[in-house]
Amino acid sequence: MTINMQGIVDSVLERAQRQGSVTPEDVQDELTRAGVPEEAWEGVLTLCRRSLRKRQDRYHYVSAARRVSARERQRQAVRRAIRGIIRRHRAAEQVERRGQDRIDFIQPVRVLMEDQRERHVLSRDLSTTGIRLIATRSLLGQKLRIILGEGDEACSLLVRVLWTCAVGDDLYENGCMFLEADEQK
Repeated sequence: MTINMQGIVDSVLERAQRQGSVTPEDVQDELTRAGVPEEAWEGVLTLCRRSLRKRQDRYHYVSAARRVSARERQRQAVRRAIRGIIRRHRAAEQVERRGQDRIDFIQPVRVLMEDQRERHVLSRDLSTTGIRLIATRSLLGQKLRIILGEGDEACSLLVRVLWTCAVGDDLYENGCMFLEADEQK
């Protein structure tokens, strides 16, 4: 871009900022003042495209603060939506109806079924009286041996599944109450 064109672009942008918008005739007027043929008006608008938006035959000035890419607007919309979800979730968390404190405890857990088959499930949370397990089937009413941890750190506990809730296609939360602990691993 030559210095002359940069000066014209600056003049057009100043005029658009001052007036709020410019027309093709306004751009042609700036070109005439600079001694450049009026036919170059589209080229000038192309150079101004980051700061001007066309709406109904006028080119409206867009401040640098408002010049956000579509991708960035999408990211901002996602962040706003997620912040809202987190805010609502935290507000709901404050209403704790359980008698025992619990912690998020998302860990793989080995489960020995009553028929001695072993399954692998995921724990969701843990309290001193029970644990929530996420499995691919309902375990309602069953007595299970669960093994938390690995190796020397493993802990074997007998539990009874008191409630089950479907949370997705072939996905269930199972609320378990601890019955006993033992040294068997």
